[in-house]
Amino acid sequence: MSDTSTLLRQQLQQLEAELRAASLWSAQPPSAEAMASAMPFMYDTLQIEEWLQWVFVPRMHALLDANAGLPDSCSVHPLAEHEWTNRLPHGTHGAALQLLADIDATLTKA
Repeated sequence: MSDTSTLLRQQLQQLEAELRAASLWSAQPPSAEAMASAMPFMYDTLQIEEWLQWVFVPRMHALLDANAGLPDSCSVHPLAEHEWTNRLPHGTHGAALQLLADIDATLTKA
């Protein structure tokens, strides 16, 4: 496993832990209809944290598990920052945002 893959897997695990700590991780998956959205980030049917949990994190782990090529750029942080800053109490999501910025940087360098 490459250094990038190892780092990304660690970042994804940390992201999950931070989302759980901030109560942004759900035990209940979205409906099939919500998951069928064709919009970027499924923004018309999911909150950003739902998309991260049910789409982004599993897809990144699947790529890593398959030793498949990783995206050559990523820009999730700006959307999460926009969404959470307007919706969540200040201070509840800072660590998750930093991890998303780190993941964006890892994938953009990969």
